[in-house]
Amino acid sequence: MNIIEVKGIEKTYNPEKIPVHALTGVNLTIQAGEFTAIVGPSGSGKTTLLNIIGGLDHPTSGSVMVEGTDLSTLRDNQLIDFRKEHIGFVFQAYNLIPVLTAKENVEFVMLLQKRPQAEREARVKELMEAVGLSDQMYKRPAQLSGGQQQRVAVARALAPKPTFIMADEPTANLDSKSTSNLLDIMARLNKEENITFLFSTHDQRVIDRARRVVTLVDGQIESDVTIS
Repeated sequence: MNIIEVKGIEKTYNPEKIPVHALTGVNLTIQAGEFTAIVGPSGSGKTTLLNIIGGLDHPTSGSVMVEGTDLSTLRDNQLIDFRKEHIGFVFQAYNLIPVLTAKENVEFVMLLQKRPQAEREARVKELMEAVGLSDQMYKRPAQLSGGQQQRVAVARALAPKPTFIMADEPTANLDSKSTSNLLDIMARLNKEENITFLFSTHDQRVIDRARRVVTLVDGQIESDVTIS
């Protein structure tokens, strides 16, 4: 089942001055349970594409459908609500809230969704165990290593049970051991729980673990390879 359908996406910055064509005629579908890496050199458009798929940016033309919803039809407040329910985000810089504990960071989106306390508590416990941080729940981000912070970010992304996880260069600030641990966790969740992961990356370690690699060059898909 296709959960993401990208059709004819164009993205042009500064169209009335010196136009920069970040994406040109991009078509892409992602099925449930995929573990896909979008790769390419700097400036190829991979982060722009991910941001458009995640509803963080708008295309100049074309459409993005997520579970049958055309993101372009949503008003800003509707788009915010849609992201909360359907898309989990993992960023290069972790983006944890520094004054909150790891537990509170993971719980945060569920609070916004007004989930019952008992449900939140059970979900946080389950996820902190899944990412191997049950003993770090009450530490703040500054008390955690980079790898631990990124695992908290993964747990936070998973908390509301989204349609897919969008990870933009999630290993860029991590050492080899932390990267390996993080990818092990993501691969296990993908395999055991059929969670869909979509990465933007130039990290060969991520590319080697992906089961599909989409290569962007100059804003266009140059190749799309599924690895058996």
